[in-house]
Amino acid sequence: MKISYVNVFVRDLARATEFYRDGLGLDLEFSSEEHGYASFSAGGVRLGLAVPGPDQQELAGRHTGVGLEVADLAAEHKRLSELGVEFTMPPTRQPWGGFMALISDPDGNIFYLDQVSVVHG
Repeated sequence: MKISYVNVFVRDLARATEFYRDGLGLDLEFSSEEHGYASFSAGGVRLGLAVPGPDQQELAGRHTGVGLEVADLAAEHKRLSELGVEFTMPPTRQPWGGFMALISDPDGNIFYLDQVSVVHG
C-alpha cells in the first residue's frame, strides 16, 4: 500500500489551479470545473484540489499538515514572496534542526515548505 494522492479543499477551483500551477510550479494533470476537481503531479504523490459541497465549506481554509519539499528554501521564499504568496511563518531554523516556512494558498490552506536536505543531508 502507498499514498497515491492527497486532496485539499478549495472554494475557487480556477483561482486555486492558477496558484498551484503558476505560483508553486506544480504540473497540472487535469482540471474539471464541471466536477470541481483538479490534479497535480507532485513527485510520487498527486495533489488534488476539490471544491467542497455546500454543506462542507468548513473543509477549505485549514492547516493541511502537507509538507512541500524544496531544494533551497531561501531562494523559494524570495521567488514566492515576489509572486505574492503569503508566508504565515517565514523560513525559520527549527530547534530539531529543520529549516522550514509555512505558506497559505488563496483559500487559507496552510502548507509546510521544507528544505529537507538540511535535516537529512
